Amino acid sequence: MFEPEQYDTNRGKSYSLLFKQLKALIEDESDVIANLSNSAALLNQFLTDVNWVGFYLLKDNQLVLGPFQGLPACVRIEVGKGVCGTAVSEQQTKRVADVHAFPGHIACDAASQSEIVIPVFKDDQVIGVLDIDSPIKNRFDQIDEENLQAFVNVLEGYL
Repeated sequence: MFEPEQYDTNRGKSYSLLFKQLKALIEDESDVIANLSNSAALLNQFLTDVNWVGFYLLKDNQLVLGPFQGLPACVRIEVGKGVCGTAVSEQQTKRVADVHAFPGHIACDAASQSEIVIPVFKDDQVIGVLDIDSPIKNRFDQIDEENLQAFVNVLEGYL
């Protein structure tokens, strides 16, 4: 069973432990929704200063709300709209220091100030995104971006 861990103050070591916990949670489970649910919960427990962690899944050229931790959220986002839709259309991570300065930002939670969105791939096709919001401007840095992309890469191996 999963045991919550105290993470090291060294972020590299903490992310390394996070990857091990992710693998332990999902390696014996084949259900995508279960794995995304546990992944969102794990990130929510691990990350500080975040107010929403979750997944949107691509269906009929729209992102549809998937497993998440946080307040109720926007259910559908068009590809190319907002940070999530832009990450899908450009097929790349979007790290936004101030969401209010992002053209076309979709405000699902008025408390959100910064955001990082990482596309999730299966068979070289985007199937969704990992979306993380923070109530603090400029919450996510290059270390977060690299490690959250690595987190998604681990997850992709089990989808």
